[in-house]
This record gives sequence, structure tokens and C-alpha cells, in this order.
Amino acid sequence: MIRPTVCSIPLAVALLIGCTPISPAPPALAPAAPTVAASPLLDDVRILSGDDMQGRDTGSEGGERARAYIVSRLEAMGVQPAPFGRLQPFQAPGRTREGVKRFNGVNIVGLIPGARVADRYIVVTAHYDHVGVNDGQIYHGADDNASGVATMLELARRLKANPPEHSVLIVALDGEERGLLGAREFVKAPPVPLSAVSLNLNFDMTARAETDGHLWVTGTYQHPDLRPILQPVTAQGAVSFAFGKDTPRDTGENNWVDASDHAAFHAAGVPFLYMGVDYHPDYHRPSDTFERIDPIVFTQATELAIAGFHALDRALDR
Repeated sequence: MIRPTVCSIPLAVALLIGCTPISPAPPALAPAAPTVAASPLLDDVRILSGDDMQGRDTGSEGGERARAYIVSRLEAMGVQPAPFGRLQPFQAPGRTREGVKRFNGVNIVGLIPGARVADRYIVVTAHYDHVGVNDGQIYHGADDNASGVATMLELARRLKANPPEHSVLIVALDGEERGLLGAREFVKAPPVPLSAVSLNLNFDMTARAETDGHLWVTGTYQHPDLRPILQPVTAQGAVSFAFGKDTPRDTGENNWVDASDHAAFHAAGVPFLYMGVDYHPDYHRPSDTFERIDPIVFTQATELAIAGFHALDRALDR
């Protein structure tokens, strides 16, 4: 996730080191029993945020290893490639600490056909890149955004067992941290016409809901018809939906409309919703590690996100 800058230092530096004090996280809320298949979910985060992934920077060896892992997971599930294939390579200029450079990135795309409206699509996205290694330290990116990828893969696993009503494109995007590079490429050259996309549902940072007990939903101000669909979705243990961070009154880091890959879909006129947790003290720091994730809270947040998807899948295009 990209935090909007609120200070005078360059944006790339602010993204890496932060520039707005973050209040310490409150004590964790009392957990409830998990219902998700926790082992694959947690394994995905642990593996993607491991030292050998080297922070998953776009164009790096660690990014390539992360990509190979995600492809292997989709193949094992039997998720078919998109019409243009499994991978969508691209080149684009992106931000670095030193300025702008050209990155070689690769999006990963899978397709799960729908049972009711196969010619309409929900594009589920989560970026798999992070900011790599800086000053000799690995920025592990467990919450940002190994967690969103893991949530997306858990959703894909379930949809293969019980087909969705809409066709679903499962998209692991590259280059988000360098300026939404993969999302912009996907929107520029989609595997299906954008006119056939009913919704982009973007997962970015889904693990650390203990910060305030919420999985935030951004985009219902822009698309108010979507809020009544999600409001009845029952909280999962300690985690419930909260709506906002998308109005003209929300400024700086409190406005998430352009904070992650959904911004590229929004700019292209595609309806979007973003689901993610609030900032926490480990955001964009080497300490964003697997060990900092509460497995039960993450499981609950993933369960809630998947319940939200099903509510949207049932209600759209009726």
C-alpha cells in the first residue's frame, strides 16, 4: 500500500521510512475461533515474506521467486490462465529512493468462470511486490502485501470448489510500490474488455486488523450502491467492516482512493472497492514480518473479506 506523503521530503523516501508519527497499536482485541483453512493462508504469508524473497522488489530475484510461488499455487488449484496467458510482462518507469528508473514487472492472472453471468467479471487484485532491500535491511512486507495475496489465494481456492456467479479474474499485480505500475498496465491491456468488468475488489494489507478491529472498505462514497450490499455482512470474531477513507473530507493519509492498485481502475471508470487494515507501526519498515501477525485476527479478516466478496457476487448484475 502507498501512503500519501504529508511532508516535504521526496515521496519515495516517505514511502520507505514514513514521515507521520503513528500511534502505538492498542492491545489486541479478544479473538474468536478461526474458521478459515488457516495453514495454507498462513503458509502463503510466511513464505512470501521470508528472507529469501528479499522484499519482493519489482524486477528483483526475490520478486521472481515470489512470482514462481504464486504461479505454482494457482496451478496446483487448477485455476486456468487468462485469455492472454498466465503472465503479463511490462516495462514502466517507477519511483525509487534515488529518483525514477525503468522497471521490468510481471502481473500474474488466473480465470475462474462464473456460473450465472460468465460474461461479466469481478477482478480481484492484490499486489505481490514490496520495496526490497534498503540499507542492507530486508523490508519483508508481510502485511504489505503478502497478506492480501494470501487472502486472494484463499478466495481462489474456495471459488474453485464452489464456482462464483460472476467470472473472476484473480490478479497478483507487480510494481504497486513503484507507482501502481502493474495495475496501470492491466487496465491499459486487460484480458477482457473493461466494459465487461462489474467490479475491481482490491486486497492490500489484510492481516493486522487488531489495530482498530476493522477491515476498512474504501470506495462506497464513489459507489454508494455497494454499501448496502456489505453492511449486513456479519463481523467475524473481533473483525468487522468499517466504511470510509474516501470522501472529500478525508485528506492526506486518511484518504485511500488513490492509495493502492484500485486507483488505476477508478481512473479508468471501473467500479472499485478496496479492503485493507489501517496503518500500524510496522508499515513500510523491516519489522513488517510474519511473526507480527496474529494468526486468529488475520484468519478472521480473511473470512470477512471472503464473505464480502460473496455478498457482492450475489448482488451485482441482477
